[in-house]
Amino acid sequence: MGEILIQGATVLTMEGHDSIINDGEIAIGTDRIISVGKRGSAPENFKAEKVIDGTGMVAMPGFVNCHTHSSMTLLRSYADDLPLMKWLNEKIWPLEEKLQNEDFYWGAKLCCLEMIKSGTTTFADMYFQMEQIARAVAESGIRACLSRGMIGLGPYAEMAVDESIQFIEKWHGAARGRITAMFGPHAAYTCHPEYLSLVAELAATYGVGIHIHVAETADESERVKEEYGTTPVRHLDSLGIFEGPVLAAHCVHIDQEEIEILARKRVAVAHCPESNMKLASGIPPVAGLIKAGAHVALGTDGAASNNNLDMMEEMRTAALLQKVATGDAMVLPAFETLKMATHNGAAALGLAGLGLIQKGMLADIILVDMRRPHLYPRHDLIANLVYAAQSSDVDTVIINGEVVMEGRKVLSMDEDEVMAQAQKCADRLVGKKN
Repeated sequence: MGEILIQGATVLTMEGHDSIINDGEIAIGTDRIISVGKRGSAPENFKAEKVIDGTGMVAMPGFVNCHTHSSMTLLRSYADDLPLMKWLNEKIWPLEEKLQNEDFYWGAKLCCLEMIKSGTTTFADMYFQMEQIARAVAESGIRACLSRGMIGLGPYAEMAVDESIQFIEKWHGAARGRITAMFGPHAAYTCHPEYLSLVAELAATYGVGIHIHVAETADESERVKEEYGTTPVRHLDSLGIFEGPVLAAHCVHIDQEEIEILARKRVAVAHCPESNMKLASGIPPVAGLIKAGAHVALGTDGAASNNNLDMMEEMRTAALLQKVATGDAMVLPAFETLKMATHNGAAALGLAGLGLIQKGMLADIILVDMRRPHLYPRHDLIANLVYAAQSSDVDTVIINGEVVMEGRKVLSMDEDEVMAQAQKCADRLVGKKN
């Protein structure tokens, strides 16, 4: 893709609540933003190969989904209305044992398609057969931070370490930099202390982060306390897990001291409100984490427990849930929530060049069509985006300087083929005859 010029859009740079440029213009080079300003502000020598009319639209950073399990799209609506451990032990894990390479690939393709259609330009994933998932990511044009899920208490513990190392060596920085990698130990209750310490050492050696579930349920916290005499956060801290970059999913059942540990160690928390609600896992103290200076971003969790990958829904739910949980309508205001879904998410994944519309930043930009009845009147642009916008309002998606969706049509894959192949894989998994 050559140079792109977006003209006439309202540009929401995400540098601050008032960082809005009306009738704006964004000039994009090979993969980065060359200039941002009013219409006509592009450099005189800039020659666009493609001009996008942004009239009536908002140009903003793409959403960053900080926690999901991509190929679990195939398990969407398969097991619902169950608590987490029953859901995992009796439904999800037995079916996952049947997954084949093509299932991981097409499930990940469906995940990428759904995310692109809803304005997500980057996601953090923890799953298995990451080669297949990386292939889907590379082909789809999306950006992803991938980690091979590691269960340290099972027969595949050593294999998970070897496969994680091989994956990181091959894929970290691949697909023109769109793919990065982390180590992915599942959780404190599925990995023994020596295993977690080894992972921490390996992450430091390879210069990558760690993606891990932390204190998702009361049951998990109780199991860790029975086994190790302490809570998940304190346990992980004592093992040195938090000495390097860590993406901690959920952090629901934590006390004030643990909040302060997470803030002090600069652990990035991936808050997944809809999954936590659906599995009755609880409500994390997001307002308390933010007040303590912790870094909080948003994730959807997998499509089997959400049941979608819609970051616009996740934003709205996150804001409303904290308001009702704290009894304070001023908690988690719209801009703070939108920041969690964009700039905070990029920072949580160690992607410093993302999350803002600024000169020199990577060109991951979405255009949201504001010409919708539910987005009128236009009293407050940011409030409309957080509390009223829908994922179907996303018109155009640009990732790494490439247009991957325009006019709601995804250009990087055949939508009908992806959905048909995903259905075929799902039918085989559950033994359904065509």
